[in-house]
Amino acid sequence: MIARRGLLAAGAAAVAAPAVAQRASVLRFVPQADLGGLDPVAVSSNVIRNHGYMVWDTLYGTDNAFRVFPQMAEGHVFGDDDLTCTITLRPGLAFHDGEPVRAGDCVASIARWMRRSPMGQALAARTDAVEVVDDRRFRFRLKRRFPLLIEALGVPANPSLFIMPERLAKTDPFQQIREPIGSGPFRFLIDEFRQGSRAVWARNEAYVPTSGGGAGMTAGPKVAHFDRIEWAIIPDAATAAAALINNEVDWFEQMGPEIQQLLGRNRGIQLEPIDPLPLPGQFRFNHLQPPFDNPGIRRAFLHAISQEDFMTAIVGPDPTKFETGCGFFTPNGPMANDEGLGPLQGPRSIERARQALREAGYRGERVRLLGTTDINSTTAQAQVAADLLRRLDLNLDVVLTDWGTVAQRRMNKGPLDAGGWSIACFASSGMDFINPITHNQLRSDGAAAAPGWPDLPEVERLRTEWLDAPDLASQQALARRIQAAAMDGLPYIPTGAYYSITAHRRSLVDRVKGFAIFWGIRRA
Repeated sequence: MIARRGLLAAGAAAVAAPAVAQRASVLRFVPQADLGGLDPVAVSSNVIRNHGYMVWDTLYGTDNAFRVFPQMAEGHVFGDDDLTCTITLRPGLAFHDGEPVRAGDCVASIARWMRRSPMGQALAARTDAVEVVDDRRFRFRLKRRFPLLIEALGVPANPSLFIMPERLAKTDPFQQIREPIGSGPFRFLIDEFRQGSRAVWARNEAYVPTSGGGAGMTAGPKVAHFDRIEWAIIPDAATAAAALINNEVDWFEQMGPEIQQLLGRNRGIQLEPIDPLPLPGQFRFNHLQPPFDNPGIRRAFLHAISQEDFMTAIVGPDPTKFETGCGFFTPNGPMANDEGLGPLQGPRSIERARQALREAGYRGERVRLLGTTDINSTTAQAQVAADLLRRLDLNLDVVLTDWGTVAQRRMNKGPLDAGGWSIACFASSGMDFINPITHNQLRSDGAAAAPGWPDLPEVERLRTEWLDAPDLASQQALARRIQAAAMDGLPYIPTGAYYSITAHRRSLVDRVKGFAIFWGIRRA
């Protein structure tokens, strides 16, 4: 009883108990990590993406069946043998500062997004110009047909195409904007933002949801039922769980298996997968620095990596909560396949991996594992990786720190003596890995690739070919060839995929599945 009272006291200290009269209009949420920035284009992060979807709206939305529907767009028309596409905005759209949303805002936002998004970069390579027609219309002029144009504008992969005021959208895409002004269903209250403590959004009373079709994930009407969304940053999972049990918060985004067991015993709390798609994990190499600039050394790990070990560390031993036998595409997605996965299957062998490392030329070079301390999925994988690397007798240096520091440090391309890294473990949204183009971690064009910077020309050639595939069957056939090439070059090793479990009060209903989405959800 003493320990339990201590947890509840800690929760009460972290989150002041709300007055009963306020509960109906405020949703209190514990995110998986601190809000480490305000710009979902400049910073690729699931937490910042979740913030982005509250503040900014998108031209199109995607439902859970991967179908695309208009959001800010009223509709579009292709012409000139599909070499032009004119998009018309819904009437009456306005930003939070009262300024109307114009076609010029969309053109500037698209240009910025194209610099950072893998899908946007593919579209940019096929685009002559994006030009304003009038205040409500803008037009793509294409160099050649791009059948995935509308899907590209609506895909909810990092970074999504958020429409910002033109003055903000002209910010260098590698620098964060300072004013989070959008036209979405919530306004960010920057005066109440306390990094490391709390973040607050207020309902945008002027927001008019689309009346168009589609429902689920980012498609359909975005109806906000709460006047305020308050994020309480509580790094300690036990403290966050105590706050949920004590009815001091309403929703806890993500937690480990031990906390799930604790919360599952409370009849007032609902546990469920936050997303119908599992989240793929990765054991990622730095290809620029020894020893993992050597493909033979990278491939040696295939003898020892156990996807079950990595996923069990995240969600526990219940096999319904994770997937193994995973390749480079999200399980249950249209591109998932088993091509080239033989080396990851069958009995695992530390001794075979040690031998393969020696044969490939590993000579005791120092290896730095970079991991987090504050995100369950990445922290758990780092712990499994550290144990594996020690058993493989690598000269290991482990650096564990908060996610914000990891996000910055993984950008370091230098040697270990200059603060660089060798291996890091991550997990990503299932939508990010749904196809070869949204899948930024598969990108393998050297310096332009994601941190790890793989240079695998065959993977890149096939990814480009995939964009021109005429139908789903052709796309799937190319996805198999891409996976075979990736299994040879190993931009990273897939560590399985898990279903992220979220917990909320049973009084919350109509939660939109996909990620932490704050429209639709309401108090019964």
